[in-house]
Formats: sequence, structure tokens, C-alpha cells
Amino acid sequence: MTATADILPAQGHKQAATALIARKRLFAFAAPAVILAYFVYLFFAFDIPGLMDRARMDNAAILVADSYSYKTHVTHDNRNGGMSYAIEGENKGTYPDGMLPDFVTPLNDDAVRVTLDAGETAEIDGPTLRYTRPDYGTITVTVDGRTIRLDTPDGQVPDWISASNARVNITGAGGRATVTRARTEVYNYALGWELFWFTLDSPFYGKTIGELASLALSSDRVVAGQSNLSAMVSDVWNNKMWRHKDVIWAIFETVLMAFLGTMGAALVALPLAFLAARNFTRLMSVRFGVRRFFDFVRGVDGLIWTIILSRAFGPGPLTGALAILITDTGSFGKMFSEALENVDDKQIEGIASTGAKPMQRYRFGVIPQVTPVLLSQVLYYLESNTRSATVIGAITGGGIGLLLTQAIITQKDWEEVSYYIVLIVLMVMAMDTFSGWLRRRLIQGNGEGGH
Repeated sequence: MTATADILPAQGHKQAATALIARKRLFAFAAPAVILAYFVYLFFAFDIPGLMDRARMDNAAILVADSYSYKTHVTHDNRNGGMSYAIEGENKGTYPDGMLPDFVTPLNDDAVRVTLDAGETAEIDGPTLRYTRPDYGTITVTVDGRTIRLDTPDGQVPDWISASNARVNITGAGGRATVTRARTEVYNYALGWELFWFTLDSPFYGKTIGELASLALSSDRVVAGQSNLSAMVSDVWNNKMWRHKDVIWAIFETVLMAFLGTMGAALVALPLAFLAARNFTRLMSVRFGVRRFFDFVRGVDGLIWTIILSRAFGPGPLTGALAILITDTGSFGKMFSEALENVDDKQIEGIASTGAKPMQRYRFGVIPQVTPVLLSQVLYYLESNTRSATVIGAITGGGIGLLLTQAIITQKDWEEVSYYIVLIVLMVMAMDTFSGWLRRRLIQGNGEGGH
């Protein structure tokens, strides 16, 4: 009887274990299968195959090339005649009379030959363009009144030529060309960010570093009334193409927005956090109201506050700083109140035993305990808000974000987009380094703490 009684529980345990193993095995196969099915659904729901079909890799290649190189426009006016040469096609980068790019050879008053990379050449002869590729031959494009004629060596239109009645685009291995009824343009690419330091009208343009150093030390003045070094700095600072002066001011505005918003939010959130902390405010209705206020202001995204405030107060850096302040007040309030609820009451009681008043107990018994947490969070948000201020500035009309957005929307030179992005990354890295150093100094007492 006893043996039978022992066998039955053992069989029951064995069956339970077998069932448990079977369930775990099923889950181990079912969970990956569900995840895989979900990704398959996303693949078709977001039309990934269609996205790949719609992708314009040729445009992507042009944008990538524009980010690290510059192009010089050789332009013929098909209506009034005449040639012009401009870096990035801008008036501020137009070559003055008597100055030509070194890859342009004049043939007559209305015709030039452009030497491109990869052995390619382009000849502009009035309203006619002859573009030569060594591996293909010469493509001829002629503007005849309101008609644009395209002639190719084999009579076919290859995929690197886009042709219509109004426009012909040629994308070669060494350059590009565009022909419309209004003008013929040949683009010659070269590595670098041309005119980054000096524009074409500067007397220092085209000088080597050695020549600039020699001029800086020379007493012979290139610009009347200015030393050579002062004239160089002035030409760089007032560069019309790259706008270094405006860019530096935009970075300052971006950092200022982040600083004012973050520090303002910390100053507003700290006293409110005491009202939201359970161990400092006994009235549940007060705690509930303050906490819901924190939830409200941080529940609305900072970009939404930015749009609302820009409609209410108009664009400007101060509007962006106010948007950051409102959003971070809720975040800081929640974190500060949680830090206050975890303070050690024994320290407060020790301060109270000396006869300290409530404000003194808070000052000497509470603040020293929560200061490391508060400073750590504030400095982290300061670094994070430097990135956020870039996007906010694009909406409020201030900071480096505005310059970046303008360059992207207007299809401006993409090397300027790259320049702004590099500056934004450097700005964030600098703020991260600064906030880390300041955190160590304030919390640990010296720069070597923790080693």
C-alpha cells in the first residue's frame, strides 16, 4: 500500500515536469516565430520593396559627392549669349572679369572647352553642347528655339542621360551637364570646400599657407589701413560664402537656448519638487496637483511646446529656451521629488536637534543629500538639450538648426550641410566634455575623483 502511494506522486511529478518542459519548448519556438511573423508583416505593411524601387541612387550619389566636394558652374546664357563661371553657381562665388578656372580653355567669345576628370571634356559653342566620354563618344545637345535636340553616337539614350523636350541631364564619370532652353551648364567637381577661408575677391585667395604666413609677418600692407594679419582675419570672419560670423553666432544661440532652458527648469522644479514629495508635503491634494502638473508639462513633447509658443510669442531663441524650460520642468520635478523621498531622515533629525528652523533643515539636512543627483541630472539634460536646441531652433528661427534647415530645404550646397552637421557634432562633444568635467568638479570635488 505504501509503495503504491509513493509511485503515484512520483508519476504525477514526472507528468508535471514533462508538461512544463513541453510548454517551455513550445514557447521557445513560438516566440521567435511570432517575432519573425511581425517583421514579415512590417516588411509589407511599410512597403519596403516599393521603397527600394522608388529609391533614387543617382540622386543619393550626387548628394554624397556634394557633401565633400564642390562644383564650379560653367554657364552659357542661351537667350542673351555670354559665359559666366561661378563656384556652386552663386553670385558670391562668381569669377571676376579676366579670371578663369584653370580647367576652362576659351575658344572664342562664345565658346569654351571644359576639361573634366576621367578623360572627359565638354565644349560649349553658343547654344550647342558637345560632351565627350572616352568609352562612349560625343553627345551633342543643341538648343534650337524652343526645341532641344539630343544626338548620341549609337542613337540610344543611356541610363546616365535624362532627356525630355525641356531639359537634358548628362551625368558623366568626371562631371555633369544640364541643358535647358535658358542656359547650358557644365559642372566640374573637385575635392574640398572651396572659398572656405577666402572668397575670390579677397587678395589672399589662392595663397599657400607659407605665403599667408609670410604676408602675416610682412610689414608691406596688402590692404590699406590694416595689417595683413588683421585683413586675413577680417576676410575669414566676413566670408560671404560660408558666413563664419553668422555660424558662430548661431552656435552661441543654440548653446544659450539649452543653458537658459535647462537651468530655468531646474530653478522652477526644485521648490515644486518639495510640494510633490510625500515626506515633505502631507496634504495629498497638493501632492496630487503638483504631480499632475509635472505629468502635463512633460507629457507634451518639446516640439509641440515650441510650435505653440512660437505662435504665441513669435520666433526667436528665447521662445526655444522657454519650450525647453517647460518640458524639463516636468522631468526635473519628477526626478527631484523622487530624490527627496529617498533622503535619510536621520541627517534631518540631527540638524533639527540643534534647534534649526525648517528652512535651515532643508538647507543643511536635505540639499547636501540630493545635490549629487540633482547636479548629475541637470548636467546630463544640459548636454542632451544642446542637441534638442538644434531642432527647436529650426522651428523658432534661431541657432544652428535654422541654418541647417535652410541649407537642406533650399537644396543649397550640400557641403554647407556637412559643415553644419560637423559643427553640431563638435558642439555636442564639447558640451559632453564640459558637463563631465563640471560634474566631477562639483560632485567629487576635483578632476581626479573616482580614479
